[in-house]
Amino acid sequence: MSVFTRSRKSALLGGIALAGASVLVLAGCSGGTGGGDTEPSESAAGPTEELSLKIGTALPQTGNLAFLGPPEEAGVAYAASQINEASADTGLDVEVIFGDSGDTDNKAYEAEVPRLLGEGVSAIIGAASSGVSLQFIDQVTGAGVIQFSPANTSDAFTTYDDNGLYFRTAPSDVLQGEVLGNLIAEDGHQTLGMIVLNDSYGTGLAKYVTEAFEAAGGEVVAAPTYNTGDTSFDAQISEVLAADPDAIALITFEEVKTILPGLFGQFPAENLYFVDGNLANFGDEFPPGSLTGAKGTFPGLSLDTITDFTDALQEFNEGEGNPPLTEFTYAAESYDATILLALASLAAGSTDAAAIAEKLIEVSGGSGDGEKCESYAECAEIIVGGGTADYDGISGPITFDEVGDPTEASIGIYQFGEDNTYAAYEG
Repeated sequence: MSVFTRSRKSALLGGIALAGASVLVLAGCSGGTGGGDTEPSESAAGPTEELSLKIGTALPQTGNLAFLGPPEEAGVAYAASQINEASADTGLDVEVIFGDSGDTDNKAYEAEVPRLLGEGVSAIIGAASSGVSLQFIDQVTGAGVIQFSPANTSDAFTTYDDNGLYFRTAPSDVLQGEVLGNLIAEDGHQTLGMIVLNDSYGTGLAKYVTEAFEAAGGEVVAAPTYNTGDTSFDAQISEVLAADPDAIALITFEEVKTILPGLFGQFPAENLYFVDGNLANFGDEFPPGSLTGAKGTFPGLSLDTITDFTDALQEFNEGEGNPPLTEFTYAAESYDATILLALASLAAGSTDAAAIAEKLIEVSGGSGDGEKCESYAECAEIIVGGGTADYDGISGPITFDEVGDPTEASIGIYQFGEDNTYAAYEG
């Protein structure tokens, strides 16, 4: 594992180590709006009255990221259960109202976001897709409600005018793009083709992969795009294969399931690269060995390092009567988002969204010189006792900067085996 200190606008310092997870630490820098106060402030000595925090979710129950919905919603529900277990000691309980974000094709958010706002929520967790979040961020933050995504990675949010009400536990794609571009180069590839989703996520991530790969001496020889809702990708596949690249990066969402059969037999699996939008355990959806050797990246600590959490989450989720989880992508980030919202509400002694936003940086450790803590109960005890908590989460230290971006992040690198499922890359 290699650690680099950098400004968000600086070049990557050195190469990226090819390990199970590559960690990049960012130095906070000014610019943009959002994220609340950056000056240290005194924490309230617990709430002055009982607090009932209402949180909505706009996560993908349908659409081209629907495979991420179950782990994200489970992460929120599991966190809420722990918050409510501690309510007798903290005076704060949480109610979660679940909603569907859909995607930019089915536009489920057009009905769901107004419904959630009508319920009087203080915050909405979601969307998973950056492109979807950009469809309703003005509606949410304009209503004075926090929008907190566990999975948005577009760099567009860093400088977005969000009234200080947008936060995310996933890092910008500046980081994932650098890791993936360098990984492809370190694997010895000199030419790269990409198939890219034409939205803020896809084109943004493709930009940073390209920059990193070209800085390492490579050349991107084809990068056709497609739009959400497209069902045929023959033209994009033909264009990429005609360019005869050494490697192909698939910067897509669930459409990858339709794209891959067009590549099987025409391009070696070990030279395919996936991203967080499509890295999934495909299992018997494809013939055994179809993806052997393919690699992929997604933000967050390697799943191999958080098995205590994923095991507990699975037990909780099944105990709620839900089917077993087959994916855990962004579950930890969703869990942490919920915990942070509750801690900020507790520190503010309020369920007012603006008051919570002012405390989110503090409870993440971005200001206030707080005491380190690693669970809701531990952090809440510090706050109720009159101290300042600094929550280090399941997904990482988090530590928000002044625009609501995490200043520390990990990008996991994974590799597919014969069974078409992935595990941490050990190369």
